[in-house]
Amino acid sequence: MSEKQVVIKVLRQDDQTSEPYEEEFKLDYRPNMNIISALMEIRRNPVNSKGEKTTPIAWDMNCLEEVCGACSMVINGKPQQSCTALVDKLTQPIRLEPMKTFPVVRDLVVDRSRMFDSLKKVKAWIPIDGTYDLGPGPRMAESKRQWAYELSKCMTCGVCLEACPNVNSKSDFIGPAPLSQVRLFNAHPTGEMNAAERLETIMGEGGLANCGNSQNCVQACPKGIPLTTSIAALNRSTALQSFKNFFG
Repeated sequence: MSEKQVVIKVLRQDDQTSEPYEEEFKLDYRPNMNIISALMEIRRNPVNSKGEKTTPIAWDMNCLEEVCGACSMVINGKPQQSCTALVDKLTQPIRLEPMKTFPVVRDLVVDRSRMFDSLKKVKAWIPIDGTYDLGPGPRMAESKRQWAYELSKCMTCGVCLEACPNVNSKSDFIGPAPLSQVRLFNAHPTGEMNAAERLETIMGEGGLANCGNSQNCVQACPKGIPLTTSIAALNRSTALQSFKNFFG
């Protein structure tokens, strides 16, 4: 047994209808331990700090290298990826909570359908069905490709929505990530064919007007995506679209 221990407090919830409760666990310290490895250790031996046998903690994960966005949770009050959250850099006791923006399924697992439904709403894709026989599509200028690549790093982790004070159960605001994806797909040479439709969508209920410009999103984004820059650009684009509609 290691002399140094890691203390983790987890806000747990048995199902969608039950009340949340906190449970504490103590683990032997290992160098370079991250939150995922700590949770795996608890799952291997689910005994709390009181010595009581308990149920394994439920959480989401996939790639374990900050690419899939599945392992988002609130760690010591900050929404982030648990695969890159190192125990050595965290203050103990380490508190793990599910993101509050989304409905809790169980323990640290949340239902992120709200975000995915918003992506469907803004049509965050490039329609290329039936175009294969037409050959390669138009090329994108290198200067545009560089900043578009930064936007394409979004892994739909939901951290920006969790950090945004305007995304909550009383608001239908779609949030920073779907808005930034509108800018990305509208910049694409093929995607811009549906640019007006996407802009019309974010000019409606739950769209751009609901952004309070708190800028929490850009500070929280694990990929450093310039979300507020995208929102500013979309404000200009929607203003231009409004003029087109008026004089159309």
